[in-house]
Amino acid sequence: MKLQLLKLKGPEIFPNLEKIGQLRLTVFRDFPYLYDGSLGDEFDYLKSYAISETSLIVLAMDGEHAIGATTCLKLGEADPGFRSAFQKAGLKTDSICYFGESVLLPSYRGQGIGKRFFQYREAHARDLGCAMTAFCAVDRPSNHTLRPPEYRELHSFWQAQGYVKHPQLQATFSWKEVDQTEKTTKTLTFWIKELSCPSL
Repeated sequence: MKLQLLKLKGPEIFPNLEKIGQLRLTVFRDFPYLYDGSLGDEFDYLKSYAISETSLIVLAMDGEHAIGATTCLKLGEADPGFRSAFQKAGLKTDSICYFGESVLLPSYRGQGIGKRFFQYREAHARDLGCAMTAFCAVDRPSNHTLRPPEYRELHSFWQAQGYVKHPQLQATFSWKEVDQTEKTTKTLTFWIKELSCPSL
């Protein structure tokens, strides 16, 4: 296994859109997102990172195979659905770096890649002059019918990276789930970390 973490910005992202999109489709199809999307939708979403002046995508490669990816950009350039919760709370979006997602194939989890994803994105946020980083995660009840018995929440991992859950900051988005025929609205709650250390 020869793992590499590639830092991609701007035009460097375009040639990798299909790889990143396929990773998102694969990982987010599982619980808790249960996302049933298309590669076309992924291209539309990921293009915003490719044209952004503040974005970073870290692509994890095992040889020639893409096995994970993580994204970030200034919150001011993110989808308005993510910005609105902070704007309503009176927080300046230009000082916040939004972490879009971290997706990693199951067989590569537990090897420290997820932690390195956070480190790379936080270093990028500091380079941008951001004082805070934030991401959101979908809310699911503990008794959800499609929750696998072996599923483990990532709350303790996120807390270990210094993130705090803020239930008052939420976003709502709609997507079609694997067991549904129509899109339904979901609530996502934000986790935040204040940056104080110098860039890596």
